[in-house]
Amino acid sequence: MRYLTSKQKDLGDSFIVRRILPHIEARSVGPFVFLDHMGPVPIQAGTELVVRPHPHIGLATVTYLYDGVITHRDSIGMVEDIRPFEVNWMTAGSGIVHSERSKLDPEYSILEGIQTWVALPKEFEETSPEFFHYSQDQLPVLSGGGWELRLIAGAFMGEVSPVKVYSPLFYADLEVEAGAEVELPVPSEQEGGIYVARGKADAEGKIITIGDMAIYPKGGSVKFRAEEASRIVLLGGTPLSTPRHMYWNFVSSSQERIEQAKSDWKEDRFAHVPGETDRIPLPEH
Repeated sequence: MRYLTSKQKDLGDSFIVRRILPHIEARSVGPFVFLDHMGPVPIQAGTELVVRPHPHIGLATVTYLYDGVITHRDSIGMVEDIRPFEVNWMTAGSGIVHSERSKLDPEYSILEGIQTWVALPKEFEETSPEFFHYSQDQLPVLSGGGWELRLIAGAFMGEVSPVKVYSPLFYADLEVEAGAEVELPVPSEQEGGIYVARGKADAEGKIITIGDMAIYPKGGSVKFRAEEASRIVLLGGTPLSTPRHMYWNFVSSSQERIEQAKSDWKEDRFAHVPGETDRIPLPEH
């Protein structure tokens, strides 16, 4: 077992998140190389989330909200609002640019959610960029003693999410009642982990709370007890067959490809998000 604690990161424009992956103790869990926990933060006029246009290569981003509304715009012309328990899957592949902005909605006073990055298999790193949106009622739901699981992406316990994926993985939103004991089998060739978004859990003798992750040995079961009513991110899959290089928003099996992407963004060679002229500059480090 490995246990990780998140750190706060500024995404720019003073938007702070908890980041658990990548971590010095774990660069990935299955093909997942990145996990940010946004919020909860109050959303009101003048304090909206604004993430200006920025690029990605070699990965897919997955956005899933608990509260609030975010508008996605990208360089292939997609515009989509995402609401709680829906899924935005964006395959960056050879390169895409997108922006994200919270949207005022009388139904929601706060914004909270999870964004993960899935490293694409080497043979798909340069695939054409795509974007897909899935509604809440499209996602399979499983339940057991004191828990309910919504399968965001991949395959798990006999269910398959409709979300398009490129490698064997599982990614789920798990709601657990206080005192419930959960044991979920993981395929022998896959590894899995849990991240606590809300609440507290006992993961094989270690208490983990909001911002913590437990990573289980490959081929075993994910087992934990909810110490209080909790919201858990369950994720994992087949580990990457080759290491990945990461710089800012770029992921690739090739350092040379990372350098090319850096140059392309700096020299404004990526496609633009229609109607948007501002953008986040390439960081120096």
